[in-house]
Amino acid sequence: MFIGDWTYILVLPAVALALLAQFKVKSTYAKYARVSASSGAKAADTARALLNQGGAGHVPVEKVPGRLTDHYDPRKRILRLSEGVHDSSSIAALGIAAHEAGHALQHNAHYGPLALRNSIFPVVNIGSTLAFPLFFVGFIAGAGGRVLMDIGILLFSFAVFFSLITLPVEFNASKRAVALLQERGFLNPREIGGAKKVLSAAALTYIASAAMAVLQLFRLLILRDSRD
Repeated sequence: MFIGDWTYILVLPAVALALLAQFKVKSTYAKYARVSASSGAKAADTARALLNQGGAGHVPVEKVPGRLTDHYDPRKRILRLSEGVHDSSSIAALGIAAHEAGHALQHNAHYGPLALRNSIFPVVNIGSTLAFPLFFVGFIAGAGGRVLMDIGILLFSFAVFFSLITLPVEFNASKRAVALLQERGFLNPREIGGAKKVLSAAALTYIASAAMAVLQLFRLLILRDSRD
């Protein structure tokens, strides 16, 4: 944010973790995207079956463009799978599809952390947009801008909380995915290890994001106190 700002050092560990996570996701996905599941099931069909069996048969499964753009939209209640996953029968694709189905099942079961995350999303969306501009204006205003800096920090705190509450949501979805894939016979015990590795690599990106948010908040607090 500021030239000569030494506090950038604080976020370097999170940056390193994010780069590692990105590498792990790409390499692990590439490895297991080349290995077909012995069941021969396609990712879209797997997701459809898991949703039906889990009581979320009303959730449609759609194909979306892009690479690894897979997600569950809780507002529209739609599960979207990327082009490389939707029609694939690879271990990686089935793991990703089951993970997103896990989110839909969380929603259907009113899973607490997901409900909380969804409820604060509008505040987080606005807060993350305004937090740094308000803090910056307050910082350059000197002592008189303390209120603006505090408001910026408060708004950013919601984003930090959002990142932290995302962790149990993602871990639980992956846990559900692994259990369902094995219970329903989509992956055998030997193949399930590959799916776990794909989902663990993806989870690392959320850990890196949460670490970055926490360290950024710590950095803002130091900068605010430096203006006293």
